[in-house]
Amino acid sequence: MNHPTLQRRQLLQWAALGSAGLILPRGTWAQSTVSSTPFSLGVASGSPTHDSVVLWTRVMPPVPASPNSVGVGVRWEVAHDDKFTRIARTGQSIAVAGLAYSVHAEVQGLEPDRWYFYRFMVGDAVSAVGRTRTFPAPDAAVASLRLAYASCQRWEHGYFSAYRYMAQENLDLVMFLGDYIYEYPRASNSVRTPPGGWTLTLDDYRQRYATYKQDADLQAMHAACPWLVTWDDHEVQNDYAGLTMGENGPEVADFAARRSAAYQAFYEHMPVRTSVLTRAVAGLSAGAEMRIYSRAQYGQLASLTMLDARQYKSPQVCTQGGKRGSSTVNPANCPAWNDSARSMLGTEQERWLDAGWASTQTRSTGWNIVGQQSLMGQRDWRAGPEQSLWNDGWDGYSAARTRMTDSARKNAISNLVMLGGDVHENWVGQIKADYAQPSSAAVGVEFCGTSITSRSGGNGKLAETMAENPHFVFADAERKGYGVVEISPKQLKTTLRVVSDVTRKDASIETLAEFSVSSGRAVVERI
Repeated sequence: MNHPTLQRRQLLQWAALGSAGLILPRGTWAQSTVSSTPFSLGVASGSPTHDSVVLWTRVMPPVPASPNSVGVGVRWEVAHDDKFTRIARTGQSIAVAGLAYSVHAEVQGLEPDRWYFYRFMVGDAVSAVGRTRTFPAPDAAVASLRLAYASCQRWEHGYFSAYRYMAQENLDLVMFLGDYIYEYPRASNSVRTPPGGWTLTLDDYRQRYATYKQDADLQAMHAACPWLVTWDDHEVQNDYAGLTMGENGPEVADFAARRSAAYQAFYEHMPVRTSVLTRAVAGLSAGAEMRIYSRAQYGQLASLTMLDARQYKSPQVCTQGGKRGSSTVNPANCPAWNDSARSMLGTEQERWLDAGWASTQTRSTGWNIVGQQSLMGQRDWRAGPEQSLWNDGWDGYSAARTRMTDSARKNAISNLVMLGGDVHENWVGQIKADYAQPSSAAVGVEFCGTSITSRSGGNGKLAETMAENPHFVFADAERKGYGVVEISPKQLKTTLRVVSDVTRKDASIETLAEFSVSSGRAVVERI
């Protein structure tokens, strides 16, 4: 019997070779041994730079030709045209069995600021064609960037028709901000129900991703342009924080093992680089970091930062009833509320963010766009002098939020724009240096997006909540969809796009509201 450590090491060696897109020796993979439709989960691209991009697919269902083969050989092509008459790059990867037969081809040596087409092949089977792009060179003058942000797509709550319209937006990029899947077995008044029960094991999480990725509208959007992705809680368990278990669902004896399985499944299904596995797949089971926070330059126009506000998060404090997870809290009754040792991002990520903002490249960038999981601005649910704040969002980590805004001010970060998700509602406003002082300076602006489908409470008490929180200029707690951000050197415009009814496949789309931000002014104005 082979030693498990050696098996893991061999697996990861093959995974690394596969991601690099090297020409691999014949005989080490199964050839022409998959079903006639091995690309049923579609194709995707992501993690773009000015000269590289990650191409993703998962071969499913595989039928290995021999027990001695380590996986399935997959060929890929990148071309300048959708007919593939002008090939830019080709390669072969192994879809490794131990990584759910997923492929993460890291294609290098591409031209900057260029659109490409790509596809995968196994035997005679050919995948759908995807479209991707590289970013402009970091020192390039750039006229525009058009991106969408989205989050929270619960299968049971509706259809992903928002993606059908997003695919028509002519985007350069999608920033996905968490809750790609949900771990629940069902929901009340379900529109559709995923197979399986609670997601607890690696096979459970793999099945749930496979269910979501068979959605035609989601597949089409992945194939339309590259994505930058981060996660929130439901990729593992509702309201979990770091290695602290969340709430809802069966108790598990080893939460670290459940988190490890969830993280591995996330890696297997997202267009991310192999380098996110800092200590490889084997390290995840021991609580090792999976490094998904990142920064990329879009020429001189924008710095794009993606944060991880879940993996390193301190546990929530003062949850009502002494339970795990989240609730609203009156900070006056919670001595730990302002504890400076508590963090949303963890010490290392906070330092990384501060160092990045201190760099010459970032400080000279026109716009600083930060994708993260939640609502940044304080949202007090109770009118009057007493407060009612949610302890799972940034309100529950006010000292950490202040460290972030202090870093932005110290480093003179211009044009800071925070994009968020998680709350299933649209919130638009200014980010304040000190929420206890309404007259304090605005450090930046934020657009916290609604969900693709996940439900919310409605607008019944929205007017009084807005009145209590004047740093917000707009909110809507009913409509579902996504946001589109158009960036030019002098102005940023955000359009909130919403579907008519997520419970209908034939839902229509409309514009809910539009906003502009002028360069050099941390002020959101409704158009």
